[in-house]
Amino acid sequence: MNHQAMNHQAMNHQDSATTERKPLAVIKVGGDILLDKIQSSGLAQNISGLIKDNWNVVVLHGGGPQLSAMQARCGIEPRKVAGRRITSKEDLVLVKQVLCGQVNVDLVSVMQAQGVNAFGCHGASGKLIQAKKRPPITVSGGGPEAIDFGEVGDVTGINSHVLDSLLAADLVPIIASLGIDPSGAVFNINADTTVVQIARAMSAELLIFVTGIGGIFRDIKDPSSRFADLDAAAAKKHIKSGVIVGGMIPKVEEALSLLESGVGTIAIVDAGEPTAFASIASGEAEFGTLIRSSY
Repeated sequence: MNHQAMNHQAMNHQDSATTERKPLAVIKVGGDILLDKIQSSGLAQNISGLIKDNWNVVVLHGGGPQLSAMQARCGIEPRKVAGRRITSKEDLVLVKQVLCGQVNVDLVSVMQAQGVNAFGCHGASGKLIQAKKRPPITVSGGGPEAIDFGEVGDVTGINSHVLDSLLAADLVPIIASLGIDPSGAVFNINADTTVVQIARAMSAELLIFVTGIGGIFRDIKDPSSRFADLDAAAAKKHIKSGVIVGGMIPKVEEALSLLESGVGTIAIVDAGEPTAFASIASGEAEFGTLIRSSY
């Protein structure tokens, strides 16, 4: 084979590799979803639907309710400042046990029951989620003093090569939200913030926050007040006016930062309807709330 033919073959291979890349959905799942059989079963069916539609899927999960329950059984009072969890060394032992030994295994088993070949791991595996210990900081709603959050880390990097390798093996990574630093220290990390970093590092086309609430509402008690579609300007307006409140604010703010990085669609949705994720992936606004750079 001459040099020109070899170059042509290499270019064809590159073109083929480019066209064969599947779109990627990164999904954040709260621990509360696993406490509801309809939601957990629906989650697995939704992910199965995305895979059948030729999507790659990466899942990151937390486990707040399960951790609080374990702390209660151990006689440990959870400590939070302005909704942010303080993690002592004693707490971190429980975080590892609950996230990796309970929630991760339960989530993988739910997926496998629906035919999804899930691969359970955590952020320290293969340095998937690199982090550094968070220094004492002041937080909104936490008063003027700097708060020491203990064994809590901030993400410094994502090992996308490991995730690419798992996806290439037709596995669905199910990642417990822990981080690790170069010395081997493991930290509790915020799943909402971390999933945005994963979506950015992996150039995801879609980011889905799966919550029990299932969207953004003008009146949380009125299902008909759901915002089907929000652009960046509308989302910022609703945060400022107090329509978007509480734990939904950081999710929306993180979503807005991601839109600026080129991710096309962010959705906040529950998993009760088994076709919701596929609908969202098609650009429809039938379920949950879609946040897009423009309508």
